[in-house]
Amino acid sequence: MKRIKDILLFPGLLTLALVIAPDADAQQKKGEPWVIPAGYEVMTNPVAADSAVVREGKLAYDRKCALCHGRTGRGDGPKGRMSKTFPGDFSGREFQELTDGEIFYQTKFGRGEMPAYEKRCTDAEIWSMVHYMRTMKVEK
Repeated sequence: MKRIKDILLFPGLLTLALVIAPDADAQQKKGEPWVIPAGYEVMTNPVAADSAVVREGKLAYDRKCALCHGRTGRGDGPKGRMSKTFPGDFSGREFQELTDGEIFYQTKFGRGEMPAYEKRCTDAEIWSMVHYMRTMKVEK
């Protein structure tokens, strides 16, 4: 008898989970605009963007960023989906219009739920991740 109750209860619980799950993403708020200190907006990436550097940037991104930002940079990583603030979409126009210096600053110093990477990465590693994040652009 208990087995029959479990079988009958499971579809209801599954349906409830599917109905509630999309609301979890809806609860995330968009982050406030970043305040970037003077000088970072015009900072150029000192690391040449060759295929080896982009590959290094991808490896660093996969290890340090994908958990929140997702493998393709859409803000859909498992930890990112649990955040109060949406991690951002690196493939979108808004992000891709940032300068390399602005992306470098955000990655290096972080804020709120976005951790600072200044003690976790070298500057060269952050710059290589910037090059890799540029490859996430979606043509429209």
